[in-house]
Amino acid sequence: MNTTIMLFLIQDGITNGAIYALLGLALVLVFAVTRVILIPQGEFVTYGALSYAMLCAGHVPGTVWLAAAMGVVAFVLDLFASRRALHLKKIGRSLALNIAFPAVILAATWLLAGPTTPIAVNIVLALLIVAAIGLFLYRLAFQPLAHTSVLVLLIASVGCHLALQGLGLVFFGAEGLRGPPLSTAAFTIGDLRFTGQSIAVYGVTIAFIVALWLFFGVTLMGKALRATAVNRLGARLVGIRTTLSGQIAFLLASVIGAISGILIVPITTLYYDTGFLIGLKGFIAAIIGGLVSYPLTAVAALIVGTIEAFSSFYASNFKEVIVFTLIIPVLVLRSLAAPAVEEEKD
Repeated sequence: MNTTIMLFLIQDGITNGAIYALLGLALVLVFAVTRVILIPQGEFVTYGALSYAMLCAGHVPGTVWLAAAMGVVAFVLDLFASRRALHLKKIGRSLALNIAFPAVILAATWLLAGPTTPIAVNIVLALLIVAAIGLFLYRLAFQPLAHTSVLVLLIASVGCHLALQGLGLVFFGAEGLRGPPLSTAAFTIGDLRFTGQSIAVYGVTIAFIVALWLFFGVTLMGKALRATAVNRLGARLVGIRTTLSGQIAFLLASVIGAISGILIVPITTLYYDTGFLIGLKGFIAAIIGGLVSYPLTAVAALIVGTIEAFSSFYASNFKEVIVFTLIIPVLVLRSLAAPAVEEEKD
């Protein structure tokens, strides 16, 4: 290996690592607020990427119909939950969020989808569609289980992943899709060539890391979300709406996943199940970060991306094995550092 090849591999690793960092940040965000290990994060990537690709091709993606259907079910659940005391204000809020919001997205997508629609409009539509799906996913699958154990939430997360992946096959088919780049600009520094797409990846990742760090460390809403994760009952007693906290967390995670997919789909062809593997690599970065630290998660993601790039050069057949093996020493060290807990006796 010469210096030029090594620089190319490092560049490729940083680009991939930036995407894994975004997903790792989303996983840390959701777990910190709701205790949910969000396995469907990969589906948010796929839905965002392929919805954007279909919109750019002039087609209406099936995900917009999924968002509308989930909204209807969520509205019915809200009506059932408040059947004993119907408050018009609550019903009106639920109607606006669960019926009007996806209806507006559906109408806008139906009217604006076309081969001549600007890329910026397609990006906004794709983000809105996936954001609605993430919001309703929490309402339907996780809000009723908010007070259960992490294991129950994990099982529900696996079920959501399987359901969304199967629906992805229905909506997008088995053929892969690719979208247009966000920018065709390019420049060269030495032997390395940087495109507008890769610069967008770096810029968006850095922006999200800084924004999340400031959001949870400085803002009142961010501190409220952290309080919800520590003690849901205590957060409710001091006036924090825990349901709203979960909705915000899932909304942000779905938007981050969709943005990641939109950044990836111009670089490589994506299939309906590609997001799962990408999400798992973000999960490795989140585990190394302890599911609590945003900066450490970002650094771990860059390491994962770099190791993956070098593994693909030296042992391409085993690159996935090498990447996923990274999690073993981390789990061993954390288990050794964790305090011993005696098993409960019957």
